[in-house]
Amino acid sequence: MLDDSLSALDGVPGHVTATGRSSVADHPGHDGPGAGGRGHGEDDLGEEDPRDGEHGDFGGSEDLDEEADEQDGEEDDLPPVTELLRAAVAGVGGAERPGQTAMAEAVRHAIDNDEHVAVQAGTGTGKSLAYLVPALRHAIESDTAVVVSTATIALQRQLVDRDLPRLAASLADHLPHEPQFAILKGRRNYLCRYKLTAAWPEEEGDQLFDPREVSATGRMVQRIQEWGEETETGDRDELVPGVNEQAWRQFSVSAKECLGAQRCPSGAECFAEQARERAGQVDVVVTNHALLAIDAMEEFDVLPEHDVVVVDEAHELVDRVTSVVTDELSDLTVSAAVRRVGRLIEQGVADRLQEAGEDLKALLAAAPPGRLDQLPQVLGVTLSVLRDAAFTCITAMGSRGGDGRGGGRDKNEDPETAGQRKAAFTALDEVHDTAVRILEAFGGDSEVDRAEVVWLEGATERRSPVLKVAPLSVGGMLRDKLFADRTVILTSATLALGGTFDGMARQWGLGPARPPHAQGQDEPDGESRAEGGRKPWTGLDVGSPFDHARSGILYIARHLPQPGRDGLPKEYLDEIAELIEAAGGRTLGLFSSMRAAKAATEALRERLEVPLLCQGDDSTSQLVQKFADDPATCLFGTLSLWQGVDVPGPSLSLVIIDRIPFPRPDDPLASARQRHVAARGGNGFMAVAATHAALLLAQGAGRLLRGRDDKGVVAVLDPRLATARYAGFLRDSLPPFWTTSDPAKVRAALRRLTTT
Repeated sequence: MLDDSLSALDGVPGHVTATGRSSVADHPGHDGPGAGGRGHGEDDLGEEDPRDGEHGDFGGSEDLDEEADEQDGEEDDLPPVTELLRAAVAGVGGAERPGQTAMAEAVRHAIDNDEHVAVQAGTGTGKSLAYLVPALRHAIESDTAVVVSTATIALQRQLVDRDLPRLAASLADHLPHEPQFAILKGRRNYLCRYKLTAAWPEEEGDQLFDPREVSATGRMVQRIQEWGEETETGDRDELVPGVNEQAWRQFSVSAKECLGAQRCPSGAECFAEQARERAGQVDVVVTNHALLAIDAMEEFDVLPEHDVVVVDEAHELVDRVTSVVTDELSDLTVSAAVRRVGRLIEQGVADRLQEAGEDLKALLAAAPPGRLDQLPQVLGVTLSVLRDAAFTCITAMGSRGGDGRGGGRDKNEDPETAGQRKAAFTALDEVHDTAVRILEAFGGDSEVDRAEVVWLEGATERRSPVLKVAPLSVGGMLRDKLFADRTVILTSATLALGGTFDGMARQWGLGPARPPHAQGQDEPDGESRAEGGRKPWTGLDVGSPFDHARSGILYIARHLPQPGRDGLPKEYLDEIAELIEAAGGRTLGLFSSMRAAKAATEALRERLEVPLLCQGDDSTSQLVQKFADDPATCLFGTLSLWQGVDVPGPSLSLVIIDRIPFPRPDDPLASARQRHVAARGGNGFMAVAATHAALLLAQGAGRLLRGRDDKGVVAVLDPRLATARYAGFLRDSLPPFWTTSDPAKVRAALRRLTTT
């Protein structure tokens, strides 16, 4: 079989399927991802699209299930989903994709039955169209917006600039009106017209940035001012080239700092309010995971009323939500609050807050970084003093004319003063509330009963030490705030880790899935709720139109030593060099640390004749473009390249992964979560560390096959992927490549690719 499979990149017989989850082959009416071959898309002119990326090509189905048609639309005024999907596919010049059809039906079923669904859809499935068609139909039928949330700006732009316009045009003649859509971001992403035209408490004194950057920041400020006179949206992402955070903050406000449209002199022209108004009038609102979390969990109603949310790039949901609910405290946080207070309170009251901040600075500077399992007494005292000083400032501001949160008792108070007061309250609240949260995090009878994790991040060249506090888990928040009162569609190319959705479901706060045999069956009235009133959920893997076993090899270098902590062993560098030489360049190197990526780049530049690029040499987008433009070039890097590279074609035929990407042992959140699971009798390593590694491995391996004609090798240098007790779980999380540990066979296959 090994010899036969070495035609691997020319075609290896056999097809591997993961077990333990529902697949498109299990879905009624479909023969599986390999049936009928892989379709391809065409552009608006009817020409073949040379790309076939994860979201880039809509795909579709010409042979849709008639039984599903009847089930879907007998009593509806609108055409059934299958008919709309057929029209959309024809409109964008797509081709048959059974996985796309299965996904659209699963989304329709979840919406109609008021339940959740998680869909794993491999690259090339056309997942955007698969969820947009049933979502749009529901939005128009119910006259209620549907929210689509993404993790990345790139996917937001693709949806708004390409996918939704093409889909809307395709369905215009099949629906009561042409579908409307809009993008909505957090208020900080929009230019504040009032700050652009009026005085406002500036932040030059914050010293958050190196003084050497002041002149560059000044030029950016001037450019923002000029752009502000021309822009129609005020959207930061439309300012090209971009500007740094300090420059942008001179002309933007957070939701808490905003005066409000009624009070602000520029309220009628507010870019953020205009964006919200547009979002309230459309069928589909595209947003990001952070804003989705704020809308669901905070006290701000940012998004329009909705009952269906589609979470694309769902594998990043937990991390993005965790970032939103993480607070931090440092001496700079306190100093900023003191400056904001300014002349709004007596100097002596502000001085006490400043002194408490100086005490915190000295204490954090002397403390070792890492997770705090116990609250040191001196830190507890310092935080208590800081909390009380901030509260005294808040009280003093209220006694001098404020209503407690920035409005001002005097309704005729000028906007400039009102703005200063609102900004001061926001800064003081941040200091006070974070100090309280950290102090309360150490309650409970034992460490494992605590719901929050506190840690100290050490100083860097541009930042002083920072205390951070985050939830041990956001699953409960997601369950109660996101999943409780709306239908949620979760999708990504990597959700079924180790062959099941269980790991991701635990992180989302969901209980056991409904049995696979029940999927696709509409529920009788009153029977769609799981025990305890929670909405049921199902998981569906629709596979991929790629034949991984014929197009790719998973090479595990089990002859190499296990990776250590002292950098890349010589044997690893030798292996990388031999693989790159066999591939003729064309290599994406994914490393577990920036130090390893740079060390490999420096060592191999002296040994290899092919160009070697390393993350940090230029912007990531520029590096990826250079890599894509020259097939002989190699690109090495770390985390952002594991998930952010989409290079179809001959420029990428080898993905090298230096080691299994477990979280660092000193990662405060991961280590706390692992200990928490173990204390309750679970396997903390498998639930946290192995799940984290499986997700990143799957994302990294997914960089290889991005187009229908792509072929190549994923080389994992860490022998533990073949020998460790958890190896099977990790391998089951990867695409079903043909697998070998024979380096000679792999090098031979790579050489063949360079000549074809």
